[in-house]
Amino acid sequence: MGSVLKNRSFRRRLLTVGSAALALPLGGCLLTDNPDPALDIPAHYRAGPRNPAVAEAALPRLDWWRSFRSRELTQIIEEAREANLDIAAAIARIVQADAQARVSGAALLPTVSLGGSGTRSRSSQSTGTGVGGASERGLYSASLSGSYEIDFWGKNRAALRSAEESAVASRFDRDVVTLTTMAAAANAYFQVLAAQDRLAVARRNITSAQRVLDLIRQRLNAGTASELDTSQQESLLATQKAAVPPLELALRQNANALALLTARPPERVTIRGGSLRSVAVPRVTPGLPSELIAQRPDIREAEAALAAASFNVENARAAMLPSITLTGEGGYQSAALRTLMRPESAFFNLAAGLTQPIFDGLRLQGQLDLAKGRQDELLQNYRKSVISGFTDVENALAAIQQNAIRERLQQEAVVASRRAFEISETRLREGTVDLVTVLQTQQTLFQAEDALAQVRLARLQAVISLFQALGGGWLPKPVEANAR
Repeated sequence: MGSVLKNRSFRRRLLTVGSAALALPLGGCLLTDNPDPALDIPAHYRAGPRNPAVAEAALPRLDWWRSFRSRELTQIIEEAREANLDIAAAIARIVQADAQARVSGAALLPTVSLGGSGTRSRSSQSTGTGVGGASERGLYSASLSGSYEIDFWGKNRAALRSAEESAVASRFDRDVVTLTTMAAAANAYFQVLAAQDRLAVARRNITSAQRVLDLIRQRLNAGTASELDTSQQESLLATQKAAVPPLELALRQNANALALLTARPPERVTIRGGSLRSVAVPRVTPGLPSELIAQRPDIREAEAALAAASFNVENARAAMLPSITLTGEGGYQSAALRTLMRPESAFFNLAAGLTQPIFDGLRLQGQLDLAKGRQDELLQNYRKSVISGFTDVENALAAIQQNAIRERLQQEAVVASRRAFEISETRLREGTVDLVTVLQTQQTLFQAEDALAQVRLARLQAVISLFQALGGGWLPKPVEANAR
């Protein structure tokens, strides 16, 4: 079905894990293990168009939620993007990740500190030798000190790159949270509309059942119907009335869910709603499977996390090699404050040190093994996220196709059921129909109309799932100028 990923530029984009090791400062070189995801990229989706031109004809727009042509839905989703608390928390994690990258990058620069001190001391007369008695002395100093670790093996550079990749992953995490929030808002809104549609159906059914009950009671008074016939219709009417409270509850719960997604108390949110019939079903094609890897934020997040783990392996390996540190201190020191800044009071210290770990109870080896294990875990997570992306798209495409067919067939069932119920009701008035037939046509119609509302909801939710599976809206491809 596909070929193992071999494209060099594509793999370089997927895994940025060896660049620092090949260009270390001061000519150092430390080879690292570059994990190969060995991805099997299909040429097309099984449930999607196979012609690339057709596949790109209806890619998701950046403002994909407007494709449903619902002004209230657009307002809700855009408000959720601005006010949702999960998105705000994800943005705060970006700030933390950026700060951590700055902390990690500080090791690549020298540390410089300015110091000053002044002391005054007097020796004890009781411990003196008897010569000269007690004495007082002062010592004043002002100095500038600095230290620098030469990153010969790229240890600190790898730590910085790992932190930078983690910061990149935090940005994709923000995108994942944003897309999940928007999809949840759309699904909750469609649940509200579905509950309103089903309530309207239930109330129409109650009216119809009450009308039939009145006819049966008339026949009972005329002696052409029995108490059993009346009781059966009363049972059907009570069943229809009992279906209303759960639908009212679902309506309120989903409205409250929208309030939470927009970071407002439920008392401050009013959902006008309407009907699922007024919502347009956008046409969406998935594009090419290879493009999904660069589009879905969860895949990009897993990719960045894998790159960060690979740099952690490089850092752990470099920690086992010698470290070279330069230190220096210079300034002025004098026993009298008035002579502190004179040339003869100047002093300096310069030192260079080399440290090679020899035995540490296998701590460094354990850290390296830990980093390698984490790298392998994230490699498998990355591969799973890619395969999950393909699976999500296939499932959404299949759900859209099958629910569209199901909605069409269910609509036909509703039309036929309504016709049968109208005929049976007319013949009930004429007294030429069996009451069991009337009950059956009522139940069939009521169930068919309620099922139709649920099928419409499933179809719209499948479209939302496809938008989410594709990673949201796609940037339009640049138009290439014709060569002249």
